[in-house]
Amino acid sequence: MTPERYRRICDTLDRRQPDLTVIMDGVHKPHNIAAIVRTCDAVGILDVHAVLPKNRARMAAGTAMGSQRWVKVHKRDESTDVIRELQGQGVQVLAAHLSDDAIPYREVDYTRPTALLLGTEKFGVSDEVASVVDQNVTIPMMGMVESFNVSVAAAIILSEACEQRRAKGFYDQPRVAADRYHELLFRWGYARIARLCDAHGVPYPELDEDGQVKDSAALTALLQKTQTES
Repeated sequence: MTPERYRRICDTLDRRQPDLTVIMDGVHKPHNIAAIVRTCDAVGILDVHAVLPKNRARMAAGTAMGSQRWVKVHKRDESTDVIRELQGQGVQVLAAHLSDDAIPYREVDYTRPTALLLGTEKFGVSDEVASVVDQNVTIPMMGMVESFNVSVAAAIILSEACEQRRAKGFYDQPRVAADRYHELLFRWGYARIARLCDAHGVPYPELDEDGQVKDSAALTALLQKTQTES
């Protein structure tokens, strides 16, 4: 890893927002998944929760998620479980959903720990899920259609969250816990070695100030063993 790439990875990690996330509830079209995750990366989101549909689209959706490197996509089974879990951690869960009690998305305080829930492409957010979130939000529409494409809606709302957080200085200093910061720094910088360490239970070695791997007896032994076996 070059010093320039190391610095870029550090700068990216320094801006990650561990208390801002997205729940994709049944979103299954690969291009929508890819677009949403790309937006999450752009606004500094670290983790995304994906509840996959229980149909033949599940495999295609899973493949699209597996291609993402900079945002961790957690595959989940039930939306309500994810919502309750996040609410228990003090996270406000907002559903992009048109309802009688929905408010314009700009009226929300996104500097609070926040999860944005997005429903399926065809049916949107279910009534069951909408009943357990903290607030429904909408994007005002000026034309004949009632809503944006799910990935476009995600980009619009997350851009507002990003701007509010930027204005409050949330991107000015690291907010990711030190142990996870090091884990991600190594994974992003040395993906092949990280996979090797994971497979053999070897801790990631430390990096020096230029992003180079420090001497590690365990890693050296593992690499020598791997070379011998191959």
